[in-house]
Amino acid sequence: MADPNIADILAGNPFFHGLNRDHLDFLAHCARYQSVQRNAFVFHEDDSASAFYLVLSGRITVEVPAVEGPPLIVQTLTSGDVVGWSWLIAPYRWNFQGRADADTRLIAFDGALIRARCESDHDFGYRLIRDFAELMSQRLAAAREQLMAQWSPAGFA
Repeated sequence: MADPNIADILAGNPFFHGLNRDHLDFLAHCARYQSVQRNAFVFHEDDSASAFYLVLSGRITVEVPAVEGPPLIVQTLTSGDVVGWSWLIAPYRWNFQGRADADTRLIAFDGALIRARCESDHDFGYRLIRDFAELMSQRLAAAREQLMAQWSPAGFA
């Protein structure tokens, strides 16, 4: 069975809602399908960040690696979720690590091509950056929540 048209998948995803068909087609042009086996890393903290991902199936855990012991799981993302914003902000390095918690199917997007389009098409750039800013805010709030749950010395709220 052939893979579905990526632009059609994007049109049905809430994160991409409101982008016009030209923008969806451009994003589809910058995308490819990717499969990741359970426990494999999609990206590592401090590696070069050149892409973001849309989860089609499976699960990705966004984690903070520990010096010793298990990583701190910040968030688990599933079908329909967008993963990654580090491709958008210099120095383009991952702030977290992403690991497949199950066999996972993704759409990977080329960050450099998309950044170039944001520079030349300000309407597209504004819309995308606005949505990624909201995504960053959600991820940072989730990270804070997890950190506070793990680290709660007396006297701190």
